[in-house]
Amino acid sequence: MAQRSQDKHAAGVPVVTDPAKIRNVVLVGHSGAGKTTLVEALLAATDTIARAGSVTDGTTVCDHDPAAVRQQRSVSLACAPLMHDGIKINLLDTPGYADFVGELRAGLRAADAALFVVSAVDGMDAATAALWEECAAVDMPRAVAVARLDHPRADFDEAVALCQRVFGDNVLPLYLPMLGDDGVSTAGLLGLITRRVFDYTGGLPAQVRQPDPEHLPAITESRDELIEGIIAESEDETLMDRYLGGEEIDAEILIEDLEKAVARGHFYPVVPVCAATGVGVDVLLEVLTAGFPSPPEHALPAVTGVDGSPRPPLTCDPDGPLVAEVVRTTIDRHVGRVCVVRVFSGTLRPDQTVHIAGHGLAERGHPDHDADERIAHLYSPLGATLREVGVAVAGDICAITKSGSAETGDTISAKDDPLLIAPWEMPEPLLPVAIVARSRSDEDALARNLARLVAGDPTMRLERNPQTHQLVLWCMGEAHADVVLDRLRAGGVELDTEPVKVALRETLTAPATGHGRHVKQSGGHGQYAVCDIEVEPLPRGAGFEFVDRVVGGAVPHNYIPSVEKGVRAQMERGLLAGHPMVDLRVTLVDGKAHSVDSSDAAFQTAGALALRDAAAKGRPALLEPVDEVTVRVPDGSVGTVLGDLSGRRGRVLGTESDPESEGRTLVRAEVPATELLRYAVELRAMTAGAGTFRRHFVRYDPMPEHLADQIRKEHA
Repeated sequence: MAQRSQDKHAAGVPVVTDPAKIRNVVLVGHSGAGKTTLVEALLAATDTIARAGSVTDGTTVCDHDPAAVRQQRSVSLACAPLMHDGIKINLLDTPGYADFVGELRAGLRAADAALFVVSAVDGMDAATAALWEECAAVDMPRAVAVARLDHPRADFDEAVALCQRVFGDNVLPLYLPMLGDDGVSTAGLLGLITRRVFDYTGGLPAQVRQPDPEHLPAITESRDELIEGIIAESEDETLMDRYLGGEEIDAEILIEDLEKAVARGHFYPVVPVCAATGVGVDVLLEVLTAGFPSPPEHALPAVTGVDGSPRPPLTCDPDGPLVAEVVRTTIDRHVGRVCVVRVFSGTLRPDQTVHIAGHGLAERGHPDHDADERIAHLYSPLGATLREVGVAVAGDICAITKSGSAETGDTISAKDDPLLIAPWEMPEPLLPVAIVARSRSDEDALARNLARLVAGDPTMRLERNPQTHQLVLWCMGEAHADVVLDRLRAGGVELDTEPVKVALRETLTAPATGHGRHVKQSGGHGQYAVCDIEVEPLPRGAGFEFVDRVVGGAVPHNYIPSVEKGVRAQMERGLLAGHPMVDLRVTLVDGKAHSVDSSDAAFQTAGALALRDAAAKGRPALLEPVDEVTVRVPDGSVGTVLGDLSGRRGRVLGTESDPESEGRTLVRAEVPATELLRYAVELRAMTAGAGTFRRHFVRYDPMPEHLADQIRKEHA
């Protein structure tokens, strides 16, 4: 629940007006790596909070969502700003579970550098490795924090070796953990550049002293490798020759070159941290402030006019044109819509009228929209707590409330010069969940709550299927679906889920003739209509054709459209299992009419009867949609995925090496949509979370007879 602080409590809110004094850092890593716990330690070490909270107790700043407290893992993006040495660091804590990748993408968009948190106990998952490649593609500066060193099974050396195997070159530790007197706990750090010991036995800040003799071999070995890595990235081409010649390179020169290499995204320092005891927290703060770039040093997204017209590139200038982006939206029952905003250019102020634009996500349930709105207040978000501030300059992150139209991904710009930021890449939701309200009153509440959720979550797609008449939420996976359903129920909606239905079709596979006779005499005006038709199957996707070949006026001209209308109505209702019929040519060849009893309604009925008669003779069949899927998997999982696709009645079209990622393969196949309902979950299970896929519809194909018979029986 969002909380608005009182002014008397807002004195310690970090506010800066110089973009060079800001660092925007996103924390990424697999679920359970220790990101949220590390944020708590950083906040406590800088006196931003009185004491660190606990994930298990549900008392952390970032995991304030009820679903996060219940599941004991992050489910949404959270911002936690702090001040260190006059620098404002906006920490962006992201979920580590793959289902919440949309929140991760938003965090990457708002950040200028990434801190990869790797567990010294559990290593890392494939998604973290893939994310490193994405950051490398855009030269995003990165550092690594090896966390959970207080665990009995923690192994720092193995964690570093794993990072070097997965992340590649120039991933080197700046410090080594120093064991305590018990030989198990981490009591301090060994500084490799300075050859100093940071002793935490007395708490924070660390006591800096000379190393003990037993520390020197480890320092020397790792220091040589670190210095060579730093010098290799130095802009001073003479430095390597001097070092190899035996010259002792001054520590200040090494640190300066290290900071430049980190800011350029060419060197990736590793820092051991133990959030529970505070070990390494202070040196990590130094890396974040001195090594990571400020917003003016980081490339900004492209912008256009709202009509798509080109505009010059942005610069991170507080005096430039206002351009900001909504990176997260929530609906709070007390303060309404809360939007976390990254300001890229210009300055955002209270009482300012701005233009809010959202384009390009109509297929996700976000219609294009443009509106002018007044920003009443600005806040600095600390998790769920909103602390009022007077300004947010280019490069900073703030929050606004009570916007009537702002949604995640929207652009905020000047009213007199509206602009649009190029959208960030958003994954396609691939797990469908059909929901139904329990009562008529719940239907209204469901519609309201769904609108709020869709506004804040672009990874969720809402679809009301006109064929199956189901309301379907497309989610990223089961955990995402659970959170969405919990939020709907928390909003007072009573609902249930039901099996997702796939929109099938019916057709005939052989030519046939049909006779429709509708004759009734019940006294007074009767009903009389007779028609004879020929039905032929058409190629897939050809649709429906109606041909009039009546001769001699057997069916009066004014009733021929009635026959077609009756045939079309019967095709919509279906014949086998209530699914629409497609790909047919119906030819009206003969019939009879009565001068008094014939009517439009009678010939509609006769047309429908004639089609039903023809269907009984024309080998009817059920058609199912077939999708083309492109599955991206590690090379070692290709065999498993191919076997699974075959078991789903899939037809493999080919495999090829992924041009964007070494060690991965793209598998293309055509698979019936009925076999893909839970593929998002099952692919993740069979590839240990490393597999992803895309899908698109290609055609309808006949369903195997044994499956079609089962559906007919269910419909009967």
